[in-house]
Amino acid sequence: MEKTEKNPNEMSFLDHLEELRWHLIRSTLAVVIIGCIAFFMRGFIFDTILFGPKNLDFPTYRFFCNVATFFGITSEFCGDELPFTIQSRLMAGQFSAHIWTSIWAGVILGFPYILWELWRFISPGLYEKERKHSRGFILTASFLFFIGVLFGYYVVAPLSINFLGTYQVSEQVTNEIDLSNYVSTVRTAVIACGIMFELPIVIYFLTKVGLVTPEILKKYRKIALVIVLLLSAIITPPDVTSQIVVAIPVLILYQVSIYISKLVLKRERKKEKMMKNA
Repeated sequence: MEKTEKNPNEMSFLDHLEELRWHLIRSTLAVVIIGCIAFFMRGFIFDTILFGPKNLDFPTYRFFCNVATFFGITSEFCGDELPFTIQSRLMAGQFSAHIWTSIWAGVILGFPYILWELWRFISPGLYEKERKHSRGFILTASFLFFIGVLFGYYVVAPLSINFLGTYQVSEQVTNEIDLSNYVSTVRTAVIACGIMFELPIVIYFLTKVGLVTPEILKKYRKIALVIVLLLSAIITPPDVTSQIVVAIPVLILYQVSIYISKLVLKRERKKEKMMKNA
C-alpha cells in the first residue's frame, strides 16, 4: 500500500484551531490595551463623549434648533437643559460603568485591528485573485463601521435621549435615569448603527458565495423595508421622525448593496466565461 505524503503547507484541524486561538488572543490584547487607555481618560470619555448628548449645546440639538428657528417653529431643542438627571443607585454602579465603557471603547476603536486579525486567519484559504480583489476589505469595512458609529452618536443617540429623557406620563413623576441605563442607550445606538452600516460588505461576500443575487435583493426589497423599520424602531425612540431618520441611510445602503451585488455577479460571470474559452 502506498502512503500519501502530507503536504507541509496544509494545516490540520487542530492547527487551524491553534492559529485561531492566537488571532483571538491578539485581538483581545488590543481591546484590553485600548480599554486601559480609555480607562485613564475617564473625564473625556464620560463628561465629553457620553454625557455630550445630555446637554442641549450638543451639535445635533443646535442644528435642529437653528432649523426650527429658521422656519419660525418653537422647538424643545432650543431649551436650556434636558429635564432629567443621571444617578447611580448601586454601590459599584459607577465603577462597573467605568470598566464596561472602557472595554466597549476598546472594541470600537480596535475594530480595524480585529478585522485585520480576522482577515489574516481567513486569507490563506483564498485564491490569489480573491485576495487581490479583497485587499480593500479592512479599509472599507472600517470606514463603514465608523461612519455608522458617528451616525449613531450624532443622530440616533441624541434623538433617543431627548425623547426618552423628556417623556413624562405625569408632572408628578421626575426622570432620574440610572447611569448604566443611560450608558446602555448610547452604546446600543452607536454599536447597532456601526453594524448596520456593514450591510454592503455582508452583501458582497454573500454574493461571492452565491447565496445572494441582485434579483433576490430586488424581489425582497419590500420585506427588507419592513425589517429596516423594525430595526429602526428597536434602536430609536418610538416616534416616527426618529425611525425615518435612521431608516433612510440604511435603505440607501441597501440600494448600494444591490449595485455591489450586480458588479460582483457580473465579474463572476465574466471570469466563468474566460475559463470556458481558455
